[in-house]
Amino acid sequence: MILTGILLFVLLVAIDQYSKIIAAASLKGTAPFVLIRGVLELRYLENHGAAFGIMQNGRIFFTVVALVVLAVIAVVLRKAPTTRRFLPFRICLVFLAAGAVGNLIDRVRFGYVRDFIYFSLINFPIFNVADIYVTVCTFLLAILLIVVYKDEELSFLSLSSFLGKGGKTGE
Repeated sequence: MILTGILLFVLLVAIDQYSKIIAAASLKGTAPFVLIRGVLELRYLENHGAAFGIMQNGRIFFTVVALVVLAVIAVVLRKAPTTRRFLPFRICLVFLAAGAVGNLIDRVRFGYVRDFIYFSLINFPIFNVADIYVTVCTFLLAILLIVVYKDEELSFLSLSSFLGKGGKTGE
């Protein structure tokens, strides 16, 4: 199970990074490439901030936040039950980690994140594949935590569990 998660993580980060390499090589310095007129475009942007361009030049802050998020995800994955019931939960966490690492690589390497997908229909901020991982899986995790899992199944997320006072469930 751990090896599968690691392989999925590496694959997801590779897909994100490859898409950004192709976007930078094909779109940087060019007019937007219209996929569906008035709906979807490929448009290169070097984003020095967060979503919607907020907190410009917050490279150190975003790096620290990403590292903290990755540490929390690692601890939660370690504590989460390895049963089939929690497979969607664990997969979502792997996608979240891959999204965080994909954008972290850009921030550390370039000082900005390479964005290139633009929904012109609703004038949505330009984003990338890692952002899709994070957004979709955050939504799915919320649904899982609110609708699917019972409170008692989530005891591994309690503070006492993180402080070493609770055992791992599902083994």
